[in-house]
Amino acid sequence: MKTVILLVVSNAFMTVAWYGHLKYRQEPLAIVIFSSWGIALFEYMFQVPANRAGARRFTVTQLKIMQECITLAVFTIVTALLFHERLRWNSAISYALLVGAVYFAFRSGEKRPH
Repeated sequence: MKTVILLVVSNAFMTVAWYGHLKYRQEPLAIVIFSSWGIALFEYMFQVPANRAGARRFTVTQLKIMQECITLAVFTIVTALLFHERLRWNSAISYALLVGAVYFAFRSGEKRPH
């Protein structure tokens, strides 16, 4: 659970770093690049411990698939709050397919190597 919580926080920072600047299109590019980089620093402060903790229990592939699923959930919430975008049916189906990928990644019988 620690890994999931850290990845959620990490992805919140990263989504804001990657897309939040779009609310400030009038700002000079250099300013938004450095602002985004500063926000991304906080992303790494949560992402690195999340992956270190998670690597004790999950394979690297499982961590990545889990992270992608969390990214989409966080992205959907952030874009709804910042940009007032609604989740559309085709995106919801795409997300469901990714949840299926998580299921199969963890169902495959892969165990954490010793």
